[in-house]
Amino acid sequence: MRAVRFHARGGADVLRVEEVPEPEPGPGEVRVRVRAAALNRLDVWVRRGLPIRMEMPHIGGADFAGVVDATGAGVASLAPGRKVVGYPVLGAPFDDGGRLREPVTILGEQRNGAFCEAIVLPERNLVPLPEGLSFEEAAALPVVFLTAWRMLAERAALRPGETLLVQGAASGVGTAAVQIGRLLGARVLACARTAKLDRVRGLEPDAVIDASEEPVALRVMELTDRRGADVVFEHVGEATWKESVAAAAAGGRIVTCGATTGRFAPTDLTRVFALELSILGVTLGSREALATVLDHVAAGRLRPVIDRVLPLAECARGHELLEAGEVFGKIVLKVAEG
Repeated sequence: MRAVRFHARGGADVLRVEEVPEPEPGPGEVRVRVRAAALNRLDVWVRRGLPIRMEMPHIGGADFAGVVDATGAGVASLAPGRKVVGYPVLGAPFDDGGRLREPVTILGEQRNGAFCEAIVLPERNLVPLPEGLSFEEAAALPVVFLTAWRMLAERAALRPGETLLVQGAASGVGTAAVQIGRLLGARVLACARTAKLDRVRGLEPDAVIDASEEPVALRVMELTDRRGADVVFEHVGEATWKESVAAAAAGGRIVTCGATTGRFAPTDLTRVFALELSILGVTLGSREALATVLDHVAAGRLRPVIDRVLPLAECARGHELLEAGEVFGKIVLKVAEG
């Protein structure tokens, strides 16, 4: 089968489409014919060289959707022909209450992922695909919507009537956050760069802030009668962190899942303790949370935002577009027709 692999870390040019052996499912495992897979910033970080131990040569890709092809002994809930979407968290790091109890292992990060024509995973890592959802739409969902849901609905406990500031609203996780914020009844302030503002407006936030033209925190204070944002959605890192802290209201929650522009961001600690701010971290979420998200998608309350669909062979180009910041929402790879 075909797979996109790299044998050494580096630029997008290390990615190669290669023929690799087709995997066979063992007890409790399911083989899926991948129809579509989606890129995440995680794939760029892994390829560049995150300080983690991983399978090499490496196949990236945490997000995918496809059709069950074969099952191992003991698999009860899925049969060949069933359309599924992948749950990208391996093992069971979340307890029954949704609390993280051990570090998260992610598909396509520590172990080989879904940028290939077939993948074998434990039964629990596959969720039935909702009716009416294409493989491309389904592949664009798990990482960004699962992360944004955990950040806003669970960790920050965003409430109706509160003000939410979304940094990097044009990204995959940002487009998910704007929609989830609206679904939860918040007043959503979406922050993006000039070139993407019109597309962000299409997500119907309550206000859009042009980060290219005005200080974000100052504009947030103007829009909130100098109160600030109850919840700040962060994933950009060094480039936005100072403004995010300055934009938070007294008792506000800053919730973060990433550091795209750098991980060492100075923090005004006097503001943190004087305003009793909470800084909350998130890494993905539980399988139950993914099921909740899929229910909302099936009901039309949430929708994946796809910038473009590329063939599997153009995976490297997708990496380059992500690194150049030329993406609104998600890039999806079409692996096979279906």
